[in-house]
Amino acid sequence: MAKQLDYHTMREIFTRFREAEPEPKGELEHVNAYTLVVAVALSAQATDAGVNKATRKLFQIADTPQKMLDLGEEGVIEHIKTIGLYRNKAKNVIKLSKILVEEYNGTVPCSRAALESLPGVGRKTANVVLNMWWHYPAQAVDTHIFRVGNRTGICPGKDVVAVERAIEDNIPVDFQQHAHHWLILHGRYTCVARKPKCNACLIRDLCDFEDKTP
Repeated sequence: MAKQLDYHTMREIFTRFREAEPEPKGELEHVNAYTLVVAVALSAQATDAGVNKATRKLFQIADTPQKMLDLGEEGVIEHIKTIGLYRNKAKNVIKLSKILVEEYNGTVPCSRAALESLPGVGRKTANVVLNMWWHYPAQAVDTHIFRVGNRTGICPGKDVVAVERAIEDNIPVDFQQHAHHWLILHGRYTCVARKPKCNACLIRDLCDFEDKTP
């Protein structure tokens, strides 16, 4: 685990990220807060591209909790069976849809605790929804961010909550809104797991990773 980088280095890193991609976007397709919740819940142990392929037709016919309940669990399975763990995910989609209809009048709640109470929705999912839909600077830590944070010194931590706290505590406030998107994209396309593309990295000179690739 690298040591936490200092404030001035952090400012320079995120200034470069912002210059390269001023408005980074999440790659999961959705049409409203509800479909975003479902898409993020389905994305566990699956690629965004795979989820998008499965949900395009699903969201055309079931873009509200009630419509999803009307479709039923088997109907959901038919649409998402190309996604890993699809049976359990379909059960959770139906369960969370039922809760939204019965307890929230079909509206997605906008607190982390309420979101986390929904089946199949964990802290990461809740933070993605809070950030992408309500533009709250919540930090959704996935495997990419965990790796990048610890490898570079941007946000080191022993677990995802520690990394999330390191982001909130150390990344300057004016970068917080898009911080997790920049880090995800950097981990997905440049600072990859097995052989990071250090020669193409825009923060190579600021990163504390000792085993940089040529």
